[in-house]
Order: sequence, then structure tokens, then C-alpha cells
Amino acid sequence: MTSYDVEAVRRDFPILQQLVHDQPLVYLDSAATTQKPRVVIDALSQYYLQDNSNVHRAAHALADRATTGFENARKRIAQFINSPKPEQIIWTRGTTESINLVAASYGRVALQPGDKILVSTLEHHSNIVPWQLIAAERGATVIPIPLDNRGDLDLDAYAALLDERVKIVAVNQVSNALGTVNPIKSIVQSAHAVGAKVLVDGAQAIAHFPVDVQDLNCDFYAFSGHKAFGPTGIGVLWGRESLLEQMPPYQGGGEMIESVSFSGTTFNQLPYKFEAGTPDIAGAIGMAAAIEYLGNLDRAAVQAHEAALLAECIERGEEMGLRRVASPRHAAGIYSFLLPGAHPSDVGTILDQQGVAVRTGHHCAQPLMAYLGVPGTVRASLSIYNNHEDIDRFFNAMAKVKKFLL
Repeated sequence: MTSYDVEAVRRDFPILQQLVHDQPLVYLDSAATTQKPRVVIDALSQYYLQDNSNVHRAAHALADRATTGFENARKRIAQFINSPKPEQIIWTRGTTESINLVAASYGRVALQPGDKILVSTLEHHSNIVPWQLIAAERGATVIPIPLDNRGDLDLDAYAALLDERVKIVAVNQVSNALGTVNPIKSIVQSAHAVGAKVLVDGAQAIAHFPVDVQDLNCDFYAFSGHKAFGPTGIGVLWGRESLLEQMPPYQGGGEMIESVSFSGTTFNQLPYKFEAGTPDIAGAIGMAAAIEYLGNLDRAAVQAHEAALLAECIERGEEMGLRRVASPRHAAGIYSFLLPGAHPSDVGTILDQQGVAVRTGHHCAQPLMAYLGVPGTVRASLSIYNNHEDIDRFFNAMAKVKKFLL
């Protein structure tokens, strides 16, 4: 048992107090987006009520307060992931834009015809398609890293794929579809041995356990605010400073320039070189509030609590005759399953009628679903605010689904 007070945490999330279809809400869709604690909602309101202004270069009090909040948010994120410098934190719209930035900018610097990009079979489309686009442009090839029969990366196959033509390895830290936790440090070490750089999609990891980019020794790390109790439309790209310095701008516009004339333009220093236009100021401030909230929790207790809930799902699912899709050796927060004889969307619809929110379909991981030989799954994803009563209600609802559909 842990000392984790999940009921106190639940009280911090106003949305959980509602009824859906006259039933208490059971929210099991945090892998798609997490709910927001009141401190985040208050931070957004405070910014718009008191401090709303554009950042940088203005000489009035509101602009000064907005700029201070915005840049303090960058510093807070840098501390949270142990970035050597806050200038290595690039604000983006989310994980997807962060990956596209690296693919479009670093990809144009690093890739030549005949080069290879290794992408794990576990990846979300946002860590596949950007690499396909830049590979087609540069004459490179995207190669999938296969899985073993449990849903983990096949590290022997990965080692066999590595050679001097591999320039980039793109892999998630936690699979959004299966919950598989990948051994990032080992993956990075092997890639670096052949001179490849590693981008880590941390969208699903950041809310579940501490992340230290220096310890991981990766080259790029991307994550989203809305997967970690913050606002939508804001995210982070962390990059190794030496790589960010050599990368060309991703977009052009205000803020990312040093000087502009029709004879030529010079670009701003990090991080602003990659932050064209007015940023999501409120989003950054809200994201910092979310990270502050998360950082104040006992992360080890959170992990233990979520692991206990996942273990309960796995055990009760087996008893009910549900088919868990894959059984990774180390999983975080995701119970992905099928009810034999029923379509996932039908299962999700009937669960919703009972106030239980899950996600159904391919989870933006169509290559993974094809690899597993399934059209999609039902995904119940867990977070800091779920409790054992949620699991009880979920399986009670599943009993009714089973009775209705089979």
C-alpha cells in the first residue's frame, strides 16, 4: 500500500464531479488528453483577467508581466526535465509539431540519399508521417523496428538494423496504444554507437514518471501540455544545444529574426529562432502550472497507484474473458483490449451510455494495429485521478456490455 491520497487529487479536478448520462463520470481516456486541475484553470484565467499582452519588446506593465510569466514557464519546464539550459526548451503546439520541426529542420541538415531512419512499430502516426515526408524529400528510407511476441521492441532486431547509414532513430518512451515502456537509455546508447541521433516522443511518458533528458542522453525530446494536465495547443521540443544551433529555422515570421531587409535576413538566437509569431502565452503559463502541480506529487506513489490499477484491470479482464492486446513486460497506464465477438466501437458506445469514457479504434497507430492483426482496440487509460471505484464501475459496465452484445 502507498500513502497516495487519490481522493484529495480527485477534488482538484472539477470536471470529475459531473454526471454523464445520469451516471458518475468514469474518465479512462487520459492517453488522449488528461483533465485539468483547478490550479491550471486558475492560471489561465489569471493571465487573461490580469496580464493579457503580447510578450517581449513592449514597454508597459502588462507586457512585462506576460513576458515574465512566459519565460518563467520555460525555466520551470527546463527544471522539470533537467535541461542544462532553458534556451533548449522550444515552445510548440504539441508533440506533433515538435517532431515535425525536427524532421523538417534537422532532417534537411542530416539526411542524404541512401540514409536510413529507424522508427519503432509502436509509434503514433505523428512519429511516422513526418519522417516519411522528409525521407521522400531527401532520398532516405524509413525502416520499422519490429516487436517481439509480447508487444515490446525486439532489441536484437533493432541492433541488426543499426549501421553507419542510420542517421535518426525515432521512438516513443511509452506507447499510446499498448502502454509499452521502451528502454530509452539502451536504445540511445546503441544508436549513438553508429553515429545516429535519437528523438524520443515523450507524450505518454511525461505524466506517468519523472523524465531526465540528461540521464536519457537523447538528442531530442518532445511532449505535449494536454497529456500532462495542461492546456491543449501547447507543447515542448527539447533539443541538444549543438544540434539546435546548426538547424535552420522551421518557420519564418516575427520573433525568430534578428534583422530583416530585402537584401537578406539574420535569425534570432535560441530558443526564439524556432518560435515564429505570437506564441501561446497563456498555454505556456498554464503548462507550467500543470508541471508544478505534477511535480508536487509523490511521483513514486503515483507510479505505484497507477500500477496497482493497471494490474487490477489485467486480472479482472482475464476473469471476464477479455483479450488484452499484447502484454509488454513494462507498461504504463494503458489497458488495451478486445471483447471477443464484439466491435470495439460498439463496446465504447455502450460504455459511454453508462458514464464510462474510453477510446476505441486504431489510436493513430495503424501500422501497429496491422502488425498485431487487429482493426483496433478498446483502450482504457489511467491517470493520477483514477481510483478503485472507477475500475469497479468500468468492469460492472463491461459486464452489461458483454450481456448486451454477446
